[in-house]
Amino acid sequence: MLNIYKTKDGVLNEVNELQPDVWVNLVSPDAEENQYIVDHYGIDYTDLVAALDDEESSRIEFEDNYTLILVDIPITETRNDEEYYTTIPLGIILVEDAVITVCRQNVDIFEKNLRYKMRNFSTKKKMRFVYHILYSISRLYLYDLRNIDKARTDIEERAGKGTLDTDIYSLHELESSLVYFATSLRANNMVITRLKRSNQFPEDEELIEDTMIENNQAIEMTSIYRDIIDSTRELISAVMDNRLNNVMKYLTSITLVMAIPTVISGIYGMNLKWLPFAGTVHGFGIICVITLAICVVSLFILKKKKML
Repeated sequence: MLNIYKTKDGVLNEVNELQPDVWVNLVSPDAEENQYIVDHYGIDYTDLVAALDDEESSRIEFEDNYTLILVDIPITETRNDEEYYTTIPLGIILVEDAVITVCRQNVDIFEKNLRYKMRNFSTKKKMRFVYHILYSISRLYLYDLRNIDKARTDIEERAGKGTLDTDIYSLHELESSLVYFATSLRANNMVITRLKRSNQFPEDEELIEDTMIENNQAIEMTSIYRDIIDSTRELISAVMDNRLNNVMKYLTSITLVMAIPTVISGIYGMNLKWLPFAGTVHGFGIICVITLAICVVSLFILKKKKML
């Protein structure tokens, strides 16, 4: 899919054809669309489709007539029938009169209504437009990190009521998402740092500084949330161990009480005449009452010792 945008008064508008100062957005493009952009802007085909490879790492490459920037962006994917987070590459190519972005999946790079709040937002100022893209990506990470922490909190709250197997799997997937985020954010930080060093426009210093702050905040939040998830896992493990111990304690106590009538009936089953009440007319009833009394006393003792 190929979409072309151009800003007017700081607002993105879609246009129908390639023209100067536009943003060309390629989402999972086919070979025909790729070749069209390659022929029009004189870009190496391999560089254009680099972002379509999930294994590509974040980096910057300076060519004769264009600059290639690869960064990772957060997306959702389905794992174990649930939606979790991962990252995929986003390619940003700067040519003389356009900014080209290439991605395998459609992602709203600019958050809803955020595009209307950006200062000096314009596709004409290519480097500033790139900084806006990077800033928005950092904001997307922060938004997804808050969702991850909310999902973890829900699991933690359910731990007191009853932990399900799905909660354990979900916790593992959330931690996997944070691993992807941590790796991608560190790589993105290297790209942003290099762009900051090569920045030639003093008026963009504040924007790129804000981008670095947001990205570093996302890195710090990722580290914190990973530690918290470790604590949550330990909590769930402790709760499950405690529940198992309680179950074993109850079963042991019940087995002990149930063993009393079994032992007594086994002894009287040997038909020994010298046993108490063996020759009494109402001996069976008396033995039953005594056995019940012993069981009740045993239950009381176990209850007092908090074994039940």
